[in-house]
Amino acid sequence: MENAAGRRVAVIDGPNLNLLGNREVRVYGTQTYAQIKAELQERAKSLGLELSHAQSNHEGEIIARIQALPAEGVAWLVINPGAYTHTSIAIRDALLAAQTPAIEVHLSNPYAREPFRHVSTISDIVKGRIMGLGVWGYILALEYIAGKVQNKKKKEDMP
Repeated sequence: MENAAGRRVAVIDGPNLNLLGNREVRVYGTQTYAQIKAELQERAKSLGLELSHAQSNHEGEIIARIQALPAEGVAWLVINPGAYTHTSIAIRDALLAAQTPAIEVHLSNPYAREPFRHVSTISDIVKGRIMGLGVWGYILALEYIAGKVQNKKKKEDMP
């Protein structure tokens, strides 16, 4: 059986995601942040994953959380840096230092929005990116991770 550390997944969300359900409903929908967290916790449990969740409006707190991942035995990270996606070299550096495989998720499709949102400072260092699918982006990331955990002992390797 896979040890707990191999199943530990962290979700880290950036600024303004705590306002979901009220913030730009036409872009982000009506589901609240608390509802999304509950849905992800339920899905992770059904997949045999151990999920932690953090959100901050402060770049330094996000960086500290990323830096703590290796010591906590977190095997995977699902990250939505919010607006920091487009600006934060410090979050990029923290991801590189932590060496925890990460999947970048965005509720909206940055490419369908303003041009400044088309740039991601982390796109080249994450395992993959999922965007524009709302909460399904997080769920798909968890499904992928669960598949990787289940196939870890097999010779075949998912990309």
